[in-house]
Amino acid sequence: MHYGRVESEADRPANANRHLPVPVGRGRPSAPATTEAPLTLGVEEEYLLVDPVTREVSPQGQKVVAQASSSGLGDRVGTELTCYQVEARTEPHTVVRELGEQIRSMRAVVADAAGRQGLRVVSSGSPVLGQSVPPPISDGTRYAQSVATFRALDDEQTACACHIHVGIADLGRALQVSNHLRPWLPALISLTANSPYWNGRDTGYASWRVMTLARWPVSGPPPYFESPAHFHDLVGRAIEVGAVMDRGGLYWDIRPSSHVPTLEIRVADATATAEETVLFSAIIRAMVATSLTAIDAAQPAPRPQPELLRAACWRAARDGLAGQSVDLPTSRLVPAAARVDRLLTWIRPALRAYGDLGLVRSGWSRLRAVGNGADRQRAAHQRRHSLPDVVDHLIAATTPTPTPTCR
Repeated sequence: MHYGRVESEADRPANANRHLPVPVGRGRPSAPATTEAPLTLGVEEEYLLVDPVTREVSPQGQKVVAQASSSGLGDRVGTELTCYQVEARTEPHTVVRELGEQIRSMRAVVADAAGRQGLRVVSSGSPVLGQSVPPPISDGTRYAQSVATFRALDDEQTACACHIHVGIADLGRALQVSNHLRPWLPALISLTANSPYWNGRDTGYASWRVMTLARWPVSGPPPYFESPAHFHDLVGRAIEVGAVMDRGGLYWDIRPSSHVPTLEIRVADATATAEETVLFSAIIRAMVATSLTAIDAAQPAPRPQPELLRAACWRAARDGLAGQSVDLPTSRLVPAAARVDRLLTWIRPALRAYGDLGLVRSGWSRLRAVGNGADRQRAAHQRRHSLPDVVDHLIAATTPTPTPTCR
């Protein structure tokens, strides 16, 4: 999938912004008030399949993928590591509204395909009920290689994420943006945490998915990269010692994509609603645009101590949006919502320039009122102390329209 066309050096005007891909989209985007072309956005969402009677996860991923592919998604839908999961992908967009339309349509197609197998779809960072350990693994050479290499680490990889791709063709620019984004990873975890339950129990964390990934040898906050040469050297050494299979196996929360000209932000749990994915996408694009402005102005990226940044991500995964967050400049605990407020203040000019300020303000206001995905899962459980109620809540949130009956 291409999230932006890569131009050659000869194609670019002398004053062009080299990090920006060619705009894609049906409508006329609200571009920043500069000569820059809009940054493209693409989304990958991972879903879990559940039985509507038992509410347990169901290992029918390959059948659902085949049905969804033939129903219009084509190669924009695929399997994931476990048979409980399905991944779907959007095309690149410059207009957030159009991105949202495709996300909702994509979810509806996957839900219909699941319905034909007597199943339902949920968008959650972790399974609530029924996961077996080890899980059933999808067919494929790469999945088999992963299990052979990482062994029991794959036992808890029934974990679903929301990945945002922003079009940046130049690796050096992408790595500089990564440096500017990484101090904000804890705030993004707090905002998008949606995996409090794991296999029938409340973990006590807002995002247990973040904790399952933290065990992997190349995961979590990315390093501060000095240059593309530093990136290539570090990745090459990780491959050489077997810590990753290849560039596609880097599990850092931010990484340059190995197959498309984008920077991929991978920190978020699978979001319960399409509206939250749209909100998160708009925030991420504004963060990238704000970082590029800082880079062009020769502003250095903040460089928190790696140990403190990792601790801040742990705290965000535990407390989510309702608890405390580490203020990295001061190392003090502050309300998690206050850190998100600070993030939105930082990116406000970019949000306004893209025409996304109202969308983000209203989306953030709603999350402050009703809580993030983890808060809402726990609220669904609290009403009757019922885990099946949590699954029903997720089914309704993932595809708000009624799921088609079995055929």
